[in-house]
Amino acid sequence: MIQFGTGGWRAFIGEEFTQANVRLVAQAIANIMITEAVTDKGFIIGYDRRFLSDKAATWFAEVLAGNNIKCSFINRFVPTPIVMFKAKQTGAIYSACITASHNPADYNGIKVFIEGGRDADEIITQKIEQQIAVLTDADIKLVDFEQAQRDKLIEIINPMNEFVDSVIDLLDLEAIKQANLRVLIDPMFGVAKNALQTVLITGRCDVDVINDGENPGFGGLMPSPSAATLYRLKHLVAQEGYDIGIGTDGDADRLGIIDEKGNFIHPNEVLLLLYYYLLEYKGWKGSVVRNIATTHLLDKVAAAYGEKSFEVPVGFKHISSQMEADDSLLGGESSGGLTIRGHIKGKDGIFASSLLVEMISSTGKKLSELLDEIYTRFGYAYTAEGDCTFKAAERDRLYNKIYIEKSLPAFDYEIEKVSYADGAKVYFTNGGWAIARFSGTEPLLRLFVEMEDQTQAEAVLLQFKQFLAV
Repeated sequence: MIQFGTGGWRAFIGEEFTQANVRLVAQAIANIMITEAVTDKGFIIGYDRRFLSDKAATWFAEVLAGNNIKCSFINRFVPTPIVMFKAKQTGAIYSACITASHNPADYNGIKVFIEGGRDADEIITQKIEQQIAVLTDADIKLVDFEQAQRDKLIEIINPMNEFVDSVIDLLDLEAIKQANLRVLIDPMFGVAKNALQTVLITGRCDVDVINDGENPGFGGLMPSPSAATLYRLKHLVAQEGYDIGIGTDGDADRLGIIDEKGNFIHPNEVLLLLYYYLLEYKGWKGSVVRNIATTHLLDKVAAAYGEKSFEVPVGFKHISSQMEADDSLLGGESSGGLTIRGHIKGKDGIFASSLLVEMISSTGKKLSELLDEIYTRFGYAYTAEGDCTFKAAERDRLYNKIYIEKSLPAFDYEIEKVSYADGAKVYFTNGGWAIARFSGTEPLLRLFVEMEDQTQAEAVLLQFKQFLAV
């Protein structure tokens, strides 16, 4: 079964992620494009640095060519945001990137984007799955890659410069030039270096890079920027006196930030920093969109400036849709993905990182100082997280307990309400909350808790884990 989750289709290489299945996905999308009469808009495809990504992009393009659909093929590894940018720029109705984002090295996958370069919603992914269900290998139409180039059905493109210029145009580059910042980048053996380094060097930053180069195993770590995986970045930033450390995930649509003291800045705090900066220091206006597992402190910041805060299910497609509906200023999630109004309609670790550099350049304040400023004004909250693995046989037990029985622990805090819109989210009367939900990208049960302090949050998290026996 080829099934799409919150971040596209992801599967084990050699088991489900195979040439045959990649071609099935491509043929399904080609069929949809033909039915919708949008083949004249063409298709954009790119790929990241994972094992088989370049080959899979070729397999995909050959199927599109076999269906007489012109494919603009980015012939080098690029961040996913560049594919989304190019789709938005050209008006492509459909596009894709071969990537499994932050998943382990033995995964690969396909992210599909729709009009405007936005993450495909459930309506589209269900159509793709329905098409796949009735396709056979005999239905796959192919044209050899080189022949398709000669027939002008595959066009080689490289939108790196256009993307970099678009990011620079959104920044206060003069403020960055005047700050003379030292920046350390950790692309986690992914694809962020070229674009991010070019933007920052254009701003006259002193830029160094670690964990670069070809490494299909991602150095033995998950290519996901967290406090645990960015330990080398944390150490070097503090030891060598960098102003900021920037980590990005495998396809560079998410980020992890280290402050000048070597402390990991939680993605919730990154969202707070940027939303507060845009409202308070740049004087911009607009609401904020967060997913159901992201800090409620954003609500307090929004209210202080007379703005709204919207809560949506997990999956950036929900964030971008709500941002478009309300012309929101910023949208983001606690896993480190965000975007702002006027940029692409999906998450972008390149732009978000660059905007953080502008923030400390423009304000003249360190990351830790700006965070203290926010917490002094709006109060403090601590997020505790737990990713729980389970055997396939255990999924039904957990699903029944959470979704069918709707059982909850006997929490020590009064419950205001419970939502089952996406997992089970408990809202406490003291402003705290806890949620348990299945990951849409990995076989994990994710638990998140936000309370007034670390002790409370960790206690509620432990209580939830013990109750669910995970």
